[in-house]
Amino acid sequence: MIKTDKAVLHGAFPGLAPGSSGKGFILGIVAAVSYGTNPLFAVPLYALGMSTESVLFYRYGLATLLLAGLMLLRGESFRLPRRAVAPMIVMGVVFALSSLLLFESYRLMDVGIASTLLFMEPVFLALIMRVVYGERLTKATVASIAICMAGILLLCNPGPGAKVTAAGVALVMLSALSYGIYMAMVNKSAAGRLAGMPLTFYSLLFGMIVFAAATRGFTTVQPVETTPTALACVAGIALVPTIVSLVAVNVAIRNIGAVPVSILGALEPITGALVGVGLFGEVLTPRGGFGMVLIIGAVMLLVYTRRK
Repeated sequence: MIKTDKAVLHGAFPGLAPGSSGKGFILGIVAAVSYGTNPLFAVPLYALGMSTESVLFYRYGLATLLLAGLMLLRGESFRLPRRAVAPMIVMGVVFALSSLLLFESYRLMDVGIASTLLFMEPVFLALIMRVVYGERLTKATVASIAICMAGILLLCNPGPGAKVTAAGVALVMLSALSYGIYMAMVNKSAAGRLAGMPLTFYSLLFGMIVFAAATRGFTTVQPVETTPTALACVAGIALVPTIVSLVAVNVAIRNIGAVPVSILGALEPITGALVGVGLFGEVLTPRGGFGMVLIIGAVMLLVYTRRK
């Protein structure tokens, strides 16, 4: 999800003081809903003829500059230890690939379904931690995976009116897998020991390597049309699902803890579905809706049991 992108940002504002639990729940909702607005800004830019690579170039570029400004204002260090350089580059590339695959899937399928399938990232993370690092799979994890698979089967064939393609599903699943790999490296690599702000900044910065390659050294990046819609969408995609979500999620975690915030994260795919149905005319079939409920419920179970 930057969920594209969000979980790594949990520690980005260590100096923010906790407040009331009510404030924490409100900001947890703001964080989830704001991240779920990615397609709200991306799809109109596609309609204006912009490529996926160009949209993400502006998203990552502007977000990197905004985060750098925040770090300077807070007096945060930009120091990157030598041993962390190589893993940080790999993490940035994988991070950006996750965004690229997700945003490309928006062209091939309903954004609500894509947003829900992306929510499977914790399942992939659990599997990676088992296969690569030997962590034990609990009964709750196995149950969550089974429920998610049932939800995926329903979403792959949601019924008449919904737009789903095999290529789109494959792209979203690869996006969730890529982000799972990224999060595993955050947990286990030397780069993952960086403070939240530098970690996020370098993830965005090194992620630009992907867009440099995709745009032939930025030579094919399309200019932004000087229309209110285009300018608002470019600014919005860097600000709302990136910076706003970043700030809100960190304050929320410090007020109510990681587990409630993770559960509130279920509002991300719900927001994506509402955007798709309400603004882009997508159809939410009963079968597709049930598939979404299964995946969201399974991931909430997995997150709760793992954090507990």
